[in-house]
Amino acid sequence: MKIVLIEDDLDMQELLRDYLGNYGFMVKAFEKPLVALQYLKECKECSLVVLDLMLPQMDGFDVCKKIREQSTIPIIISSARNNLGDKVVAYEYGADDYLAKPYEPKELIMKINAILRRVNNSIKIKKVGEFEIDEEKMQISQDGHELGLTMIEYKIFSLLLNEQDKILSREVIANHLGSEFVHIKDRAIDMHISNIRNKIFDDPKSAKYIKSVWGIGYKFIG
Repeated sequence: MKIVLIEDDLDMQELLRDYLGNYGFMVKAFEKPLVALQYLKECKECSLVVLDLMLPQMDGFDVCKKIREQSTIPIIISSARNNLGDKVVAYEYGADDYLAKPYEPKELIMKINAILRRVNNSIKIKKVGEFEIDEEKMQISQDGHELGLTMIEYKIFSLLLNEQDKILSREVIANHLGSEFVHIKDRAIDMHISNIRNKIFDDPKSAKYIKSVWGIGYKFIG
């Protein structure tokens, strides 16, 4: 299991790297959150993030929010900030757990193992015909080929797949995208649908997968 540690205290980095390593975890540590965020975008085998809040470049809460926008990877906050308000914000931004420093490294191990057991026991991949939705990696594959969807395209197409044969209005699709994409309007939805069709080789004139419903929206017909 690969753990991503975002922590600017080098002594804490060394302590956790050694301790987690003794329990079979590989640790990739970062002082700078912007570098860590780029690494997480490209890392396919990362299992969990341990995140400090007091960081250079940007606040840990913003880091947590950005990670959650691009991934469902579990996040444990590891911070000296120990007030209820910080804990509430952390959970609102998508953290899975919160550990206030100082703590025994054994407690971190216990929390990591508990979270990974829960994640590994959940259904992360769903098949719809020739398509597979990987909810953890936020990816969709067609006949084993990963489609390379953008985040908006993933959210739109996974909604269509999960609501197979249901007609979804553009308004419903836009609302599903979440507050970070509140600017997306009808014409932009059509553009993203067109991009998805190109990636799955679906000719709109003889739609095999995504059917346009005139005046309403779209449905996946599988």
